[in-house]
Formats: sequence, structure tokens, C-alpha cells
Amino acid sequence: MRRPDRPDRSDRSDRGGIAIEAAIVVPGVIGLVLLAIAAGRVQTAAGTVEAAARAGARTGSLQRSVAGVDKPARDSALATLHQQGVTCRHEDVRVTTDELTLDDGPVVTVKVTVDCDVELADLLGGPSGLPVTKHLSAEFISVMDRYRGT
Repeated sequence: MRRPDRPDRSDRSDRGGIAIEAAIVVPGVIGLVLLAIAAGRVQTAAGTVEAAARAGARTGSLQRSVAGVDKPARDSALATLHQQGVTCRHEDVRVTTDELTLDDGPVVTVKVTVDCDVELADLLGGPSGLPVTKHLSAEFISVMDRYRGT
């Protein structure tokens, strides 16, 4: 039996309110999730650039002479970038050597700097060719073994 002083709940004028709220909130939540994924992908690419600099410096430090450092170090850094799937719109690998004076005598250091402009479309899986890039840079220094020379 229905009470006359209380309106029927099925006659309320706010039916469909949950659907409207969902239509407003869901795109924002999806946007935040996509933003978090994008930030993670950029961080992963930055880690790969750091790994490339580290690999290049380490490879350069294993060479027998200072004259033979440049090409192996550069090739190792570029190979690390390509193996990890990071495609640079513009990549620059600089290899420099320096001398560090220690108490035991001088040692040669190999410094590799990797600069990479990554297209955000590559990281996020969007359409290619967009001019939006993220500049990533890393450097690493490794000491050449003084007893490794010829």
C-alpha cells in the first residue's frame, strides 16, 4: 500500500544522474592514467639514454690506447639506444678523454655524453611526425685501466 504523503521514488526528476556524473568524471580519470603512462615512458627512455652513456664510457675505457677510444665508445652507446628501442630524432654522442691526477700517478678518463631528442609520439604510440620532442641527455665517466695499454 502506498502512502500518499511520500512521493514515489521512481518519479524523481534526477534519474540518470549517475550516468551524467560518469560521463564527466571518466574522461578525466582516463586522462590522468594516460599522463602517468606517458611520464613512465619518458622516464624509461631517460634511463636508456643513461645506460647508453654508461656503456659507451665503459667500452671506451677498455680500449688499449687513447687513440682507439672514440669509435668503439660511440658504437656501443648507439647500439644500446637501438637495442632498447629508443629512436632519436636527433642523436649526438660525444666522446672525450682527459687526464686525472691521482696520488699513484695520472690516469686517463673517458667521458661519453649522449644527447637524444625523442619524439613523444614514438613513446606514446601516437601518430608519427608530430614536432613534439623531449630532449634527454646523460653523461658518464669511466677510468681507463693504466695497465691495459700495449
